[in-house]
Amino acid sequence: MAGKKRQFHCHVVDEMVMIHLRNRRVGGFDGGEEPFVQCDQLDCQYVDENAPPCPLTVELFADELREREERARQRRENADDGY
Repeated sequence: MAGKKRQFHCHVVDEMVMIHLRNRRVGGFDGGEEPFVQCDQLDCQYVDENAPPCPLTVELFADELREREERARQRRENADDGY
């Protein structure tokens, strides 16, 4: 689930960074996926953490997450209807 990239001012590195919504596998190969926000600052010690002091949270992409859940709900309904 690759998201649309957008700019965000990160106070940790004190500059504009590019962020996007991704999925992270949890629980090994048999586990599920959970959304997280990834930024382009690979040298940042908090990259991929989404925990304080990192300011990135999935709530930054609340609209996109709602849209994705709606699309998934529609797919499930269509599958249940035999389409």
